[in-house]
Amino acid sequence: MNKLGMTAMALVLGLCFSMLNAWSQSTFPSYPNRPIHLIVPFPPGGAVDPIARTLAQKLEEAWGQSIIIDNKPGAATIIGTDFVAKANPDGYTMILVSTSFTVNPAAYSKLPFDPIKDFTPISLVSKLPLILVVNPQLPVKSVAELIEYLKSRPAQVNFSSIGNGTTQQLAGELFKSMAGVNIVHVPYKGSGPSMMSVVSGETSMTFDSIFLLMPQVKAGKLRALASTGTQATALAPDLPSVSGSGLSGFNVGSWVGLLAPAATPKEIAQKWQRETALIMQMSEIRSRQSSLGLEPIGSTQEYFGDFIKSEIAKWGAVVKQAGIQME
Repeated sequence: MNKLGMTAMALVLGLCFSMLNAWSQSTFPSYPNRPIHLIVPFPPGGAVDPIARTLAQKLEEAWGQSIIIDNKPGAATIIGTDFVAKANPDGYTMILVSTSFTVNPAAYSKLPFDPIKDFTPISLVSKLPLILVVNPQLPVKSVAELIEYLKSRPAQVNFSSIGNGTTQQLAGELFKSMAGVNIVHVPYKGSGPSMMSVVSGETSMTFDSIFLLMPQVKAGKLRALASTGTQATALAPDLPSVSGSGLSGFNVGSWVGLLAPAATPKEIAQKWQRETALIMQMSEIRSRQSSLGLEPIGSTQEYFGDFIKSEIAKWGAVVKQAGIQME
């Protein structure tokens, strides 16, 4: 192509980009121009609330509009999630979901929404590392020693969780499957009772958040054996991972991600993704989340979409093998 042709092409491309930008600005010139509802499908006071408040505060500062946090709990997050699935896809109703979003498709025989088709992934916001702890009276100090101990006592050792179908139970079920051991699940109503059952010796082991369990570990009331990611967590760098302690590939953790209803305009979804990523990289936010046992992420839309699909596949297999079925 000669110089004249190249110049003409550059002019055409420049005109196209200008028109595209003008179209984008004219289509959503003042978004947001009214309050936005950020749905949290959990009761007030849970682990997702601090993340919601952080996002709301920073988005209000950036956009000059109110972000109203609506807690809509019930049916293992299904009520709040279904509300957003059926909401107007105009960017004024968003939702923060957690690990249960990818467990429910297998744990429930029927959902009122499709977790893939009915939502637009925005960003993986934060991860919440779990750790494996045991009662200090258990004569084990490593994952390898625990597995050996459990293999010699099939169905004689129990593990606690915060309820059926929760990440904590699934962590135990995945450990059970990968280690080839037979441990008995004992569900409790919440993290506090589950943790205290291990402290008292009523149960022998559990998986839960590092933020919740570490104070008991430091007090000598629990013994921490490993974190549950593929690598040691920066929140407890001296603690090995389960994966690096003999169960290669073991990877469990709670997470929080941002979704919009399906058919939300691309420009609005991208605006949310960009702002969320910026917020999660702020030093004050990283420090605040670290103090709560959280790891800030702020991913691309594509990454979060692929992450959701992989989590649904992984937990579907675990739920099926464990025979978990919720009503």
